[in-house]
Order: sequence, then structure tokens, then C-alpha cells
Amino acid sequence: MDTKWFRRPSTLPLAIAMMALVIIVAGGTIRIYDAGESCPDWPQCFGTWGFDISEEEQGEWFNETEEFDSRGEDKRYTTFEIFTEWIHRFLAAIMAIPVLANFLIILRRKEIYGDKLVKISFLTGILLIIQGLAGAITVKYDNADWSVALHLGLASSFVFILIWQYLSMRKSEGVKWAVLNVPHGFKQSEFKRLVILTIAIFSLLILGAWVSSSADGNQGCSVGFPDGWPKCQGDFLPTLDASGILVQMVHRLGAGVVGIALILGGMRFREKSNELGANLVYSRCIDLATGFWLLNVVIGGMYVVFAKMGDFPEGLSLLHLMIGVIGFLSISVGLILLQLSEEGAEDE
Repeated sequence: MDTKWFRRPSTLPLAIAMMALVIIVAGGTIRIYDAGESCPDWPQCFGTWGFDISEEEQGEWFNETEEFDSRGEDKRYTTFEIFTEWIHRFLAAIMAIPVLANFLIILRRKEIYGDKLVKISFLTGILLIIQGLAGAITVKYDNADWSVALHLGLASSFVFILIWQYLSMRKSEGVKWAVLNVPHGFKQSEFKRLVILTIAIFSLLILGAWVSSSADGNQGCSVGFPDGWPKCQGDFLPTLDASGILVQMVHRLGAGVVGIALILGGMRFREKSNELGANLVYSRCIDLATGFWLLNVVIGGMYVVFAKMGDFPEGLSLLHLMIGVIGFLSISVGLILLQLSEEGAEDE
């Protein structure tokens, strides 16, 4: 299929994935502005479908429902804070249109793309519904750390599947990418390693969401350099006498373990690639993910160093989230390409 890119059916899932990333950014913006409860009901917002809700109207709604904000009965939100939650929900809702179109287009061209991609496109619709329900749960439980982590995990999985669908569709369309041909034995020996590294980064991403959404996690270690970072409470191995310190140290230890796994796993993967003559794209995906991991370690440290207790740098927090997501997607592309690849004949 040699049509222009904007006419290819495969462009649609890629566009939906990009839209999903915008929604993830919107979700991160809600969190950094502490506006997660700015629409305390779902799917409406203070009983309306709009976002321009005065403090008086908010007070009337709270008094009528007796569902007061977790920060206190007198908590009120600005129009901007409400808008961040409102636009997040709006974008998620209208995504149903391209997701439905994506399924119908693939179903209509099933002879080209096959039953498997029809099922995958249907699955994206189911995931979108589940993500909406997860959003409702997040609202119901006042942005509990576990619900925020679940919400981000589902969103990242949604993007992962859309990218897998895009690359699978391009293969079905007859694209001739050299990366889809690997030496005999390479896929069998290295696929599991790439799966483990991808799961490790995904787990670190979810752990980060849990820490950033937890009041204990944000306040666990003191701030500033070096007592807050790289140390915690002025010690590299602090006593875990408070839940906040435990949460922070689990996150930092997890980041260290994942980093070591990426470095050692990447070295082994590159060694095997050179030995068998495999395409370098796979190794570069791991290297890219490792680079994003290292960058995020620095950003995480800056977040603590420049923070004042109770007033963390919002921009760094959002950047920390997005670099984590991009790192996960970087290695995911390598994993998907290897899964779609075909092994060639063994070299003479």
C-alpha cells in the first residue's frame, strides 16, 4: 500500500496514540496543580456540564450533597483548576469517535489486516471504556495514590497497544523495513530479555505515579542538597520510621534497580546483536530508554533539591512524568518491532 501517509488507515491509530499522550499531559497538569478534586462528581462537574463555576456555586453544591473536599469544607477551586479537569475529561470523551472509526475501518478491510487486528482495534475501545471507569474511580476515591497509578498504567497500556496496532498495520500494508528481518536465533534468544526490561520500566513508571500522588511520598525525605537528594533525611540509608520515608526509598531503590537492569541488559543485547549481525534499531531503543532513565534521575533529584516543603516545582513534576512515559514508549517500540520481525535463514 503506497498511498500517502495521511490517507493510510494505519495513520489513525498513531494519531489516537498522540492524542492519548496529550490527555496524559493534561492529567499530569491536574495533579501538579492539585486540582484532582476540582470536579468532585462524575461525569458532570458540580452537577453541570461546564467549568465556569463560582466559589458560591461550589459551596452550594457541597452543602447540598455533603460531599466535601478532602482538604476541608472551605476548599474552593479557581476556574482554571476546574478547567484542567474538565478538558481532561472532554478530550477523553471525544476520543471515542476516532477509536470507533479505527475499529470500523479495520473491520471493513479485514482481508488486508486480518482478524487479529480487528480484535486489537476492538480491544482499544474496551480499554477506553475501562479508562473512563478508572477516571470515575479516581474521582470517587479523591485521587488516592493507588487510583492515580492505575489511571496512568491504563493510559500507558492504551498508547502501547495503539503503537503496536500501527506497526502491525504497516507490516500488513507491505512496508519493507530492514528491522523486521532478524538473524536466525536472535528473536528467540533476546525477546524475553526485552520483555523483562520493558516491564521493569513500566513498573517504575507506575511506582513513580504512586509516590507523586501520595502525601507521604512527597514529604518523605527532606528537601535541598544534599540532605534531601541524593540523601534522604541527611542519610543515604535513613531509618524507615515514617511511611513517607519508606515510600521515597522504595521509589529510589526501584529506580536504581531498573537502571542497573537497563545498563547490563543493554550491554548484553548489544553484544548479541553484534554477534549475530542484528539490526541496531533494537539496541538503540534500549539505549534511548536508558538515556531517558538517566535524565529522569537528574530531574527527580532537581525536583527535591529545588523544592520547598509543601511547594514542589510544578514544571519539573510534569516533566518527570512525561520523560518516564517517553522512556517506556521508547523501549516499547523496540519490543513491538522484535515481536513483529521474521527470522531469516541462519548465516553460512
